[in-house]
Amino acid sequence: MSTAEEEKAQGCGSDTSSANRAEIYDRPRGWRGVYYHTATQVCLVGFVCFMCPGMFNALTGLGGGGQIDATSSANANAALYATFAFFAFFSGSVHNVVGPKVCLMLGTWGYSLYIASYLATNINPHTGDFVVVSGAILGVCAALVWTAQGSLMMAYPTEAEKGTYIGYFWGIFNLGGVVGSTVAFASNYNSTANGVSNGTYIVFLVLSFTGVILPLFLADPYKMIRTDGTRVTPIRHPSWKTEFISLFVALRTDPWIVLLFPMFFSSNYFYTWQFNDYNGALFDIRTRGLNNFVYWTAQIFGSFFIGHYILDSRRLRRRARAFLGWSIVVASVFAVHIWAYMYQKNYTRASEPPDGVKMDMHDPQYPSRVWLMISYGLLDSMWQTTAYWLMGAMSNDPAKLAVFTGFYKCFQSAGSAVVWRLDAVQKPYMDIFISTWVLAAAGMICAFPLVYKRVKDYTEIDDEALLNRPNVEKIPELIKK
Repeated sequence: MSTAEEEKAQGCGSDTSSANRAEIYDRPRGWRGVYYHTATQVCLVGFVCFMCPGMFNALTGLGGGGQIDATSSANANAALYATFAFFAFFSGSVHNVVGPKVCLMLGTWGYSLYIASYLATNINPHTGDFVVVSGAILGVCAALVWTAQGSLMMAYPTEAEKGTYIGYFWGIFNLGGVVGSTVAFASNYNSTANGVSNGTYIVFLVLSFTGVILPLFLADPYKMIRTDGTRVTPIRHPSWKTEFISLFVALRTDPWIVLLFPMFFSSNYFYTWQFNDYNGALFDIRTRGLNNFVYWTAQIFGSFFIGHYILDSRRLRRRARAFLGWSIVVASVFAVHIWAYMYQKNYTRASEPPDGVKMDMHDPQYPSRVWLMISYGLLDSMWQTTAYWLMGAMSNDPAKLAVFTGFYKCFQSAGSAVVWRLDAVQKPYMDIFISTWVLAAAGMICAFPLVYKRVKDYTEIDDEALLNRPNVEKIPELIKK
């Protein structure tokens, strides 16, 4: 019995996909079978993000990018996410024309430039404008990287594997934050300064250059066959006009995606409070490195837990899994933020401890504080994994998923641009914290109708392709309706 037939026979423990009615192909064998395995390719994309966005996360997680003055870092992040938000709206269309490999190769350069700007600032403190400009450039590059990543990660697995593959990617990607945090912690363990050393930035820079090369080893998506024998839908290369129109076609043909926009908007909003207004405000540099380490380590476990054991559980129908995953994230949002509020109410920007007396990892009150960072790491990974899984449950077509991912990153970055700017202009910590909590709760509440009405136990054939329903020739007529 073939894999597709086995999945169909398993009833409610598996997704009866439209793929079961598609033509079945023989997968390559030997070393080619390993290289062209969809899990291998998703893991390779994970290592690209390990080296580039992973190092960016390690840097950001230190609070202020590891600098004593966090203002330049906050302004750089505001510029980064502003350009990211604009270009992410169109990056799905760019991806469908040039392909994922080119997107990744072009996009990863921005991370090296951004890290280099912090090294330059550490050497010459008067180069803060370079950090802001490099942040703006990285926004464009990041839009390309994350759109390509999201499209491949959601298109390569079968419907029964989507949560597991997202867990694979998220675990490898967050290893970048773990490794980067370890470097920062070890190299600054005996430091009495409140900023990281040049050596830390140099290690980050070398690792990011490795990420620029890795996309060369990605397989051609045209040659990819899923584990159930179905081909990944070929990524089409129509005209630029058609591709830009496809953004509006996606909204017209699948308007339920709009209900995820609030969830997208708040999906990175909480980073500012976690990294700058909690980790950066209360802890010394080596303890910030340790907090950063446990935060990204927790993400590995959180993404695999909800992806493999909840969203891909074979004991439940897909709709039941969607409701369970949503419920876990909602409960986590309120539990973690109630806990965080108990700490936030005790300090402000004015009462923030000076550099010489910030909390150290050996202080008696530290254990409960670090567990909050661990809990935030778990929440973040479960949030992101659930968001990707919900999009993946709406279609298996790479082009359509690229557009969805573009929407995701567009609104995610818009939220980040807003909150990083609020932090740069010194808005009260409590205001930023409450806005973080409210937006997180609102995002999950708005997503509930989509979970209830749009997530099905299998993907309909009409959901497969962006430009098959309607035909390309009918796009202008559809837009006018």
